[in-house]
Amino acid sequence: MKKQVMNLLGMALMALVLFSCGGNGKKGGKSLFTPVSSGRPYEMLVVIDKDMWERPAGRALFNALDTDVPGLPQPERSFRISNVGPENFNRGLRIFRNIIDVDIQPIYTQPKLKYSRDSYASPQMIMTIQAPDEASFEEFVNKNRQVIVDFFTKAEMNRQIALLKKKHSEVISTKVGSMFGCDVWVPTEMERYKQGQDFLWASSDKPGSDVSINFVIYSYPYTDKNTFTKDYFVHKRDSVMKINIPGALEGQYIATDADYVDVKNFSVKGEYAFEARGLWYMENDMMGGPFVSHARVDRPNGRVVVVEAFIYAPEKKKRDLMRQMEAALYTLNLPQEQQMEEIVIGPGLEEEKPAAEPVK
Repeated sequence: MKKQVMNLLGMALMALVLFSCGGNGKKGGKSLFTPVSSGRPYEMLVVIDKDMWERPAGRALFNALDTDVPGLPQPERSFRISNVGPENFNRGLRIFRNIIDVDIQPIYTQPKLKYSRDSYASPQMIMTIQAPDEASFEEFVNKNRQVIVDFFTKAEMNRQIALLKKKHSEVISTKVGSMFGCDVWVPTEMERYKQGQDFLWASSDKPGSDVSINFVIYSYPYTDKNTFTKDYFVHKRDSVMKINIPGALEGQYIATDADYVDVKNFSVKGEYAFEARGLWYMENDMMGGPFVSHARVDRPNGRVVVVEAFIYAPEKKKRDLMRQMEAALYTLNLPQEQQMEEIVIGPGLEEEKPAAEPVK
């Protein structure tokens, strides 16, 4: 009996080792032995020769990463940037969450972007930028600077979506389901809500707090494609907010600063979507802050469904708060849709297979 027990334990241990070394799925090489990545959200490590970092090629990459986050009232950088030479890129640094590896060699015929995920830690994204020489590298980075920024921004948002999947406000999800037939994942601290006609506002407001994160969902009939213009959006948003989110005093209500609104078309789950981001303010008051909205067409029900995040955080950094809430907007699940696990990143970029196991 003792021998049988020992054999079973040995088989179980061997199975555990094999499973751990083999990873846990098609995305990344994460296993039971893969370390947790280091660094805070939106921190970036660039692996590049120290001298090259100061030359035009390196400055082009730094300038691409050192851009302002759009739609915020004060300038805030997209990333916090560090750099290290290839000779010092050791085991401790390989587990950084966001890495750009600069690979300039004459063996390449043209510049190229490729990436891998969870190669040495989890969650982790490593982008490699290849080029035959520094001049072509500089030109390529200048041309693709927004691609690079969007790639890592969406990677961070996907990490937030993964957290929301595990833990989100069931109260708001249930309320959105009963009112709109949709689902959405918002942070658990959003406990307060207010209902209106085809409208729901959820907030993290707490007595004595000077920071408020807010989520709004509303719908209206879909008439034609002219719905998706900046002028129509601002008019619709202002009318909805004026009715549903008045201020503490008469004559106060949330309004849109139309001079600071940018719009664009994009895709969610392969379907058309409309994005607007900019600044809001409280009419006849000093309150204000950034917002971002997604408008999507619910074709079976002939309506437009709008989800929005806006925050109030005077004299505080707003980048991380806004991006966390923006990630929540992507979790909107219209009727008869499957919940999206992550935002598509790097369309058209080559994804490399990660390392089979962490570097020793």
